[in-house]
Amino acid sequence: MPAVPLSQVAVHLRPQDNVAVAARSLEPGLEVQANGSTLIVNRRVGLGHKLALHDIAKGEPIYKYGQIIGFASTLIPAGSHVHVHNVAADAFERDYAFCRDCPPPPVRPAVLRTFQGYDRGDCRYGTRNYVAILSTVNCSASTSKYISEKIRASGLLQQFPHVDGIVPITHKAGCAMQYDGPDHNQLDLTLAGFAKHPNVAAYILVGLGCETGQAIHLVENQGLVQLNGTRKKPVVLTIQDCGGIAKTVDAGVRAIAELLPHVNDLRRTTLTADKIILGTNCGGSDGNSGVTANPALGVASDLLVAQGGTSIIGETPEIYGAEHLLTRRAINRAVGEKLVERIKWWEWYTSIFGAEINNNPSPGNKEGGLTTIYEKSLGAIAKGGSTALMDVLHYAEPVKTKGFVVMDTPGYDPVSMTGIVAGGANVLVFTTGRGSVFGCKPAPSIKVATNSPMYHHMIDDMDINAGVILEGTPVEEVGQQIFEDILAVASGKKTKSELNGVGEEEFAPWSIGPTL
Repeated sequence: MPAVPLSQVAVHLRPQDNVAVAARSLEPGLEVQANGSTLIVNRRVGLGHKLALHDIAKGEPIYKYGQIIGFASTLIPAGSHVHVHNVAADAFERDYAFCRDCPPPPVRPAVLRTFQGYDRGDCRYGTRNYVAILSTVNCSASTSKYISEKIRASGLLQQFPHVDGIVPITHKAGCAMQYDGPDHNQLDLTLAGFAKHPNVAAYILVGLGCETGQAIHLVENQGLVQLNGTRKKPVVLTIQDCGGIAKTVDAGVRAIAELLPHVNDLRRTTLTADKIILGTNCGGSDGNSGVTANPALGVASDLLVAQGGTSIIGETPEIYGAEHLLTRRAINRAVGEKLVERIKWWEWYTSIFGAEINNNPSPGNKEGGLTTIYEKSLGAIAKGGSTALMDVLHYAEPVKTKGFVVMDTPGYDPVSMTGIVAGGANVLVFTTGRGSVFGCKPAPSIKVATNSPMYHHMIDDMDINAGVILEGTPVEEVGQQIFEDILAVASGKKTKSELNGVGEEEFAPWSIGPTL
């Protein structure tokens, strides 16, 4: 059997790369033509895994995306599988070169795109129309769910067809933390972000009564008011004041029944695409995440930014090792230094627990071909496209800046996306190679598969197949498809996660300090 061209079986991303990414499983003995010579695959290289294109000496850098992703821990002969058994994530210096590669503002397109959304009249623009039940503490989580369940079971919502649903926002925190301390204030900021979210038309607060995270602290510190046009303070129910769970549930049902008519009166209207705040995330990533889905999402991000919209990436530990590429795109040095400060904070934060950021790639990531945090990060930042980095925000901080921004979040998907949604993201795009089924009400979540086998295997959970890029479809074409789907979903098209009812258990605020 004659040797096959490299382009038929793998993707060579940059001329300087000494590895290629398998576009299908490569079996031992396969002869591959690469760079004018023939190499023989000496052990199986799975889809998304890396193939050595020539001998790589011990200690020599491994290059992918034209960047260092690690160093050879032993001699790696040409044709070898390049992975955790022969690669180490040694530290190396990165040149931050602040603002050196900052691109000019994108050219505003001749045609301004629109979607059908909700103009809340207070500079909030929604893509869904929910009523939320916000639990201030875990002790009131079940009660909050009972309120929503009783309303659903009663058939009351059938009288209000323009209401997308009742969303209980529950969590595991709210007490045993320092009063008015970092965790308390960050939890307040996160809960307030969901209360004020553009996809939430009205809400109530439900607590136990004796928790550290008092509703009055949340209401006053975050300036919460009811969103139903009255500008009054929101309804606050506590189990202890109401006289138990059953009485609280009844009071909650009555309170929401009073809110529903106003929420139902709201209608979609034509809004320009600059009203979209896009939250992006990658989870269950594989070796093709940075080859297919993430670059395609980056194209969609650029298209949205060109329309005047906002695109957010988070997961700071998964920016680690690639942050120098973002600091070079920073709109000014101060923005670049904000990102570096967050990177240094994460180095300190992980060190006090004896952890290493390179432990981030999960067993599933590694099974999918990701070897080091540097490789994962280089692929992850592709979601942010190519426009200037306009700002760096703290967790759950309201996003006011237009363009491409970074929010400091952990890499754990539910915690990351909770912060991004709290910041105001009204549409989410989530890329996955292994098959994440993430959803996060009240924001719709579009799932993009990195490879065709997984897409077809999990067709009921995936919205878009970026695996076609490995089969010859241009990245730009898939990016345009994602952008069009963002507009369609913003206008009311249901995502697979919404059709499956996913998104009520994924609210996971970041707790950074001790539980007391």
